[in-house]
Amino acid sequence: MKASLSKLGSALTITEYFKQKSAQVDLWLDRLLPNEQEPPAEIHQAMRYSIFAGGKRLRPILTLATGESCGAYEDELMPAACALEMIHTYSLIHDDLPAMDDDNLRRGRPTCHVVFGEAMAILAGDALLTQAFRSLADSAMSAETKVRVISEVAEAAGTVRALIGGQVLDLQHEGKQVDGTQLEEIHRAKTGALIRCAVRVGAIIGEASERELHLFTEYGEKAGLSFQIADDLLDETATSEQLGKTAGKDAAKHKATYAALYGVEGARQRAAQLCAEAIEAARLTARETSVLEEIARFIVERKS
Repeated sequence: MKASLSKLGSALTITEYFKQKSAQVDLWLDRLLPNEQEPPAEIHQAMRYSIFAGGKRLRPILTLATGESCGAYEDELMPAACALEMIHTYSLIHDDLPAMDDDNLRRGRPTCHVVFGEAMAILAGDALLTQAFRSLADSAMSAETKVRVISEVAEAAGTVRALIGGQVLDLQHEGKQVDGTQLEEIHRAKTGALIRCAVRVGAIIGEASERELHLFTEYGEKAGLSFQIADDLLDETATSEQLGKTAGKDAAKHKATYAALYGVEGARQRAAQLCAEAIEAARLTARETSVLEEIARFIVERKS
């Protein structure tokens, strides 16, 4: 039997929805990760320090919201949702390293390498990536679904139009002039791939039809790109206290951003357009997608 997802009622805002789902994700993450006293303790402490540092839990929540809109149970979705959060956190740990973005602040507190040293931070990221696939392998999904989901996650975390490939492009274009096509290629991979994957994985576990999966994929692609544009705008306009990370880093390092290429107002208009297109794609599935629609709006309207 499948569960259904009801609309956000007037008594439950999208902020409250995120709070509730984030708390449930954290409970599952606590179960899926080694205890911080398990030897070798320092690596487990570093993993937990980073993954429980806060954050919006956007990727796992997208998996939950999409899967539940297709009738899947939360328990069916959580291992995959948490695996995506582990991969996202690993990417942040490595992104903050001196060899990458060289940042000392993440989610409002010192980054992993500042607290535990560079070597332990590298290993903590490696361990979270590895643990993500163990969580998927140990999940209760059917063998066929499990193989498909693992393939989806591995592809999104990889090098071809995916997370690592996007990071490579971002580094290669640092300090260089880029056009709109190049900028979109970078961010559809670096940021968008994991967000698109989160939506697709929820739909796959929820046994969406191929037509529905195509539309959910379009939603994920549009939402992922709008998320990056919103990030670029926040880096330009918000303070470090609001962001929980160092503000102005992109401009200081001459990174390719939407705000730099199109200006603040142009970037805002593009984010709003992508949000509207994402919502339309979700609605065309004919599923109950009011939560996904609210998440799309939240992505472009957020303040951190």
